[in-house]
Amino acid sequence: MKRPKLHRLLKRLGIGALCFAVGSVLLLLITIRVMFDTGADDTGAVQKMVTSKDGTTIAYQQSGSGPVLVLVSAALADHSGTARLAKHLSEHFRVINYDRRGRGASTDTPPYSPDREVEDIEALIAANGGSAFVFGSSSGAVLALDAANKLGLKVKKLFMFEPPFIVDSSRPAIADNLGAEISDLAVQGRRNEAVKLFFTQGIGIPGPAVTLMRFFMPGWSKMTAMAHTARYDLAILNGTQTGQPLPSNRWDSVSAPTLVAVGGRSEPFFHNGAKALVGMLAHAQYRSLAGMNHGAVLLSAKALGSQVGDFLVTDKIK
Repeated sequence: MKRPKLHRLLKRLGIGALCFAVGSVLLLLITIRVMFDTGADDTGAVQKMVTSKDGTTIAYQQSGSGPVLVLVSAALADHSGTARLAKHLSEHFRVINYDRRGRGASTDTPPYSPDREVEDIEALIAANGGSAFVFGSSSGAVLALDAANKLGLKVKKLFMFEPPFIVDSSRPAIADNLGAEISDLAVQGRRNEAVKLFFTQGIGIPGPAVTLMRFFMPGWSKMTAMAHTARYDLAILNGTQTGQPLPSNRWDSVSAPTLVAVGGRSEPFFHNGAKALVGMLAHAQYRSLAGMNHGAVLLSAKALGSQVGDFLVTDKIK
């Protein structure tokens, strides 16, 4: 006896939906694999060190020549996360691509405060001429913004790529205690769980996808070594991922011309947050970059580097 056509159709649709879901997860894994690739080419870069105000040693790669440009990496990434971008930008800039404290070759000094990370950027700028352009990605973009707010004219221009602000209901808010939970897991030596918690609760990646990342992504062990620093980024983002308007006076002193860019393929909450920030700053503009998403720092490094260079050298913001 033949099965009803409707039954066969539903079965086919079910298989199609499953294939689509699996394909989506695989695409996500490929994207994240590239985002956290640790095999970036540092050829031609010179390894240097600078001492921050509290005695922390900050390691950095210097490459290229021209105006100084400091690159600020995102969560769970050291300088290798921005190495491809640095390679393209070094054609026109003297690029300072550094390991944030607690990562890579940099040391760490407790207790942690976001102010100490601003002092790290200040030390890098002081060691390289006293003023610089600054680029920041994701949570690193918010750190770069804090630096522009506190360092005044030492930051000449600021390029922010996808600060992960949550200012409305377009994405669920981040729990206030997430940083503490991640820190507790890291202190207990449960670093795999700490990284998984950050990805699932902080970024919104499904648990099964994170499990696949753990077993198939070469960069996983490197991220677990930096697991304790995830709470640093959440501290920097404190008050900006609540689903409510951004803090009204946190960046009142930013005088640097600022471009807040978001990939055209990125989720709506990135765009909404960027537009909200631009409305608060004295000299800022929002730009949607066609074809890019949150992984553009690696997936589209050349195209993003071109946007960064054009803005820093030529664009004028009133």
